Amino acid sequence: MILHTLLDYDTLRFIWWALIGVLLVGFAVTDGFDLGSGMLLPFAARNDIERRLVINSVGPVWEGNQVWLILGGGAVFAAWPQLYAVSFSGFYLAMFVVLSALILRPVAFKFRSKRESPQWRARWDGVLFFSGLVPALIFGVAVGNVLQGVPFRFATDMHIHYDGSFLGLLNPFALLCGLVSVAMMAMHGAAWLQLKTAGPVAERSRRYGMVAAAATIVLYAAAGFWMASAIGGYRITSAVDTVGPSNPLLKTVELQAGAWFANYAAHPWTLAAPVAGFAGALLALMGLALRRELLALLAGALGIAGIILSVGASMFPFILPSSIDPRASLTVWDSSSSHLTLFIMLVVTAIFIPLIVAYTTWVYHVLWGKVDEKAIREERGHAY
Repeated sequence: MILHTLLDYDTLRFIWWALIGVLLVGFAVTDGFDLGSGMLLPFAARNDIERRLVINSVGPVWEGNQVWLILGGGAVFAAWPQLYAVSFSGFYLAMFVVLSALILRPVAFKFRSKRESPQWRARWDGVLFFSGLVPALIFGVAVGNVLQGVPFRFATDMHIHYDGSFLGLLNPFALLCGLVSVAMMAMHGAAWLQLKTAGPVAERSRRYGMVAAAATIVLYAAAGFWMASAIGGYRITSAVDTVGPSNPLLKTVELQAGAWFANYAAHPWTLAAPVAGFAGALLALMGLALRRELLALLAGALGIAGIILSVGASMFPFILPSSIDPRASLTVWDSSSSHLTLFIMLVVTAIFIPLIVAYTTWVYHVLWGKVDEKAIREERGHAY
């Protein structure tokens, strides 16, 4: 028996769709508080020592947190090649801006303290703020565009044509989704700073985090209402072949009002995702208000996971709908790699993901505790 036949093709496709969601949540939850801490740097910290407190709170873990982004990009490339081709070509300029910000962040970490000049350090602090805000905003904008449909099409030879522009991505609904992303990352970053710092930095972070948590709830509700009232979803109108070839053009699709909410009606258990999004943000707000540090951080993670998973639950089985040729829309069933490729990757993932989780858990255990302001003043025990 050939080993990869132990799992049906449609089962493997579904598993990899779920794994992409897990990797996205893993990145948003771990690197999310890094980005949020960077966004809060100019507000939560008022002098050089306080800024170093913020920077050193994420200094030991930010590199490891970005592993989830690398895993996610690699998984999309190997498991969903058409999704990778369309998104990385269509969103090229947006991706370039995000990568520029993520590349500048480690440079800022390393170079900020190389000189004592306040002007020098202030410039790098601005870079850290930029590298926290911009990726969070653009990731949210990307999700908003995906929900509306992306202007791409396939030629008869399956050559991809993208008919959009960078400025076209910055439409009102997408910007609202970007603000949801910024607010939830700021909420998570504030919860992290409340946990890892003390004194004025923790107190300011708590106050800003409460505002961000409330904004997350309001903006997420506004985005949901807008999507229900004005954003049409997509529905497959032909027979669905879950084990068919990876050719999106073999189906028919139509734009339909309210289609993104059909899965919630058909499968009520999927409502757990948006409920977790609202409940997590509300609990994070309560945790911040009551100074329950760990509750705020874990609740913020729950809220982020719920918000991200609600997008996947709404769109399933669509991964990337096309706004100009709906039948070209990519779905779980017609845009994956081969049966054998998905199986081999699943075996590799089953080996390495637990190792990454175990190592990450160990790192956080070893580095648990608050950043020591005295040690920073004495230039010992901290990297930045």
